[in-house]
Amino acid sequence: MTGSWITLLLLLGTTDGFLNGRIARCVFNSTRPEDIQYIDSYFYNKLELMRFDSNVGKYVGYTEFGVNQAKRANNNPAILENERLAKDRVCVHNIQIWNTGILSKSVEPYAVIHTASSGGSERVLVCSVYGFFPKHLTVTWTNNQQQISTGVSNSETMPDQDWTYQRHSHLEYTPRSGDQISCVVEHISLKEPLILDYEGGLSDGDRNKVAIGASGLVLGLVLSLAGFIYYRHKSRGLILVPTH
Repeated sequence: MTGSWITLLLLLGTTDGFLNGRIARCVFNSTRPEDIQYIDSYFYNKLELMRFDSNVGKYVGYTEFGVNQAKRANNNPAILENERLAKDRVCVHNIQIWNTGILSKSVEPYAVIHTASSGGSERVLVCSVYGFFPKHLTVTWTNNQQQISTGVSNSETMPDQDWTYQRHSHLEYTPRSGDQISCVVEHISLKEPLILDYEGGLSDGDRNKVAIGASGLVLGLVLSLAGFIYYRHKSRGLILVPTH
C-alpha cells in the first residue's frame, strides 16, 4: 500500500494578488512509523519556497528567499523541534484511522479484451480494466499460462469521475495454432487474479479476407464443373469419321 494524505491546508494571506500557502502532508507505504514521511511545504504564488522533510530532519530551501528562510528556521531549536514532533502528532497518530476508515476500502475491477487496428500482419489485443479502487493494479499477458514479456505496453492508470480508475494494456500478437492468450489482472480487491481468455475470433478484416477467399474458391469450383459438363455434353454428340 502506498498513500499520500494532505493533513493541513492553511492559507496565510495574499500580497498584491499573490497567494501565500502552506501544505503539510503524510506520505506512507505502511502504518509503521519508519515508513511514514511528514512534509511541510511553504508556497508563494504556486512556487514552493521551502519545506521541512522528516526524512531529512530539517528545512530545505528551493529559492534564494527560501534558502535564507530555511537557514533561519534551522537555527531556531523551538521551531525545528516542533516540526520533528509533527510526524508523530499529525501522521503516526492518524494514519491507522485513515487506513481503517478510508484506504482499506476497495472496489473490484472489471475487464474486457478487444482488438485494435494494426498496420501490419500482427494483431493488437487490448485488455481494458475499469472501475477499480485503490489505484495500484497489475496487468500481465500469458500464452498457455506462460507470461509474455515482449510486445506489451501499458497505459498510465487514469482516474474516473466516480473516484475509481481505469487502465489499458496492449499486446502485439501474431496468431499461431495452439496459442491460448490470456489477460491476467491482479488487484487488492480480488481474492484471486481475474483471468480473461482471448477467444481468438477473427477481426473484421480477417473475416473479409476469408469471405473473399471462400467466394473465389466456390466460384472456381462452379466454373470448373460447368466446363466439365459442357465438355462431356459436346463429346457425346461428336461423330468420328475414319480416315484411310
